Amino acid sequence: MDPFDAGAGGILRQPKAVWATAGASVVAFMGIGLVDPILPSIAQGLHATASQVSLLFTSYFLITAVAMLLTGFVSSRVGGRKTLLLGLAFVVVFAGLAGTSGSVGQLVGFRAGWGLGNALFVSTALAVIVGAAAGGSAAAILLYESALGLGMACGPLLGAVLGNVSWRYPFFGTATLMAIGFLCITVFLKEQPKPARKTSILDPLKALGHGGLASAAVSAFFYNYTFFTVLAFTPFVLDMTPYRSGAVFFAWGLLLAVFSVIVAPRMQARFGSLKVLGGSLLLLAADVLALGYGDHTTAIVCTILSGAFIGVNNTVYTELALGVSDAPRPVASAGYNFVRWFAAAAAPYFAPKIEEWTDIHVPFVVAAVTAVLGALVVVVRRRALTHRAAELEPRHATEDGVGVFAG
Repeated sequence: MDPFDAGAGGILRQPKAVWATAGASVVAFMGIGLVDPILPSIAQGLHATASQVSLLFTSYFLITAVAMLLTGFVSSRVGGRKTLLLGLAFVVVFAGLAGTSGSVGQLVGFRAGWGLGNALFVSTALAVIVGAAAGGSAAAILLYESALGLGMACGPLLGAVLGNVSWRYPFFGTATLMAIGFLCITVFLKEQPKPARKTSILDPLKALGHGGLASAAVSAFFYNYTFFTVLAFTPFVLDMTPYRSGAVFFAWGLLLAVFSVIVAPRMQARFGSLKVLGGSLLLLAADVLALGYGDHTTAIVCTILSGAFIGVNNTVYTELALGVSDAPRPVASAGYNFVRWFAAAAAPYFAPKIEEWTDIHVPFVVAAVTAVLGALVVVVRRRALTHRAAELEPRHATEDGVGVFAG
């Protein structure tokens, strides 16, 4: 069945519960790139340095990494619906408080609470969408991935439009949209069946004892450092108005969405996951080097182009992480995410620090090196990364795990 078919079970013929969850997912993913266009405005408004403002990403993803050990523990005990609502409630409260911040320290702290809410929500959303969807998992998974891509593309755009008035407005806007999502899920989504087995906090760490999963996590750690150097540090390099910066990252997000949902599966089917991943990482390394050493126009083009490589990498990493070991997929995903999100916390902090210690080019040299290291892990550990159907039957995601965003 074509998942785009408007007939029964197609992506356009889903219950209201699915659309409510997918809509909230769009806003949740918007929150990641929302602050990109307004980072310089925040720095100016709160009299902060680039390295201080970059802590908005560091606190967000550091808490997200640790929370990955808790999400399965929580959802397996209270159920998917309550976990979603708890995550949304955290985002509404802390996004709203972020808009009232009087110092960069307050804003960083509120972003940490926001990160906890987002971890609870996005780690549960796919399983809930699949459980409530009509016509099997294919259309539901595509809908989730489309929500991810739309959110990553529209986040910077919303940040630019609202941030052009005041850097505070994007935070209030996110809180408002998530409150609407909370109400929609409360009304339309019924409680999902709880898993037969409760998940322990230590289960994700135990799953990392598998060599293939550990290899995927380590490679993704290096890749994520590159990814979030682009996402968190490039706005300071481009030094554009919120509108122009938002337009750049909107185009970046569109490429990410298209290559994640459409291009990556076709490339995997033709060349295999490991070859696609290794090649994409090397191309990303070349791209960030050109971004760091080119003129302003080159930096804009390379920023947008990086979205294509990031989209491919996100999809392939997820499928490797969820298919390479025998651990239950939600547990494997949590362990994998626990490792790789630490790089997302580290890159926004270290990139501006490295610039302070050296010059503006060196952070991109480091990002290129980490992308190459990610590819090197794939090459050296290729035997461990090939297991069962992970290489032979590429999948978009799974029915019982976390979606593409796990990449």
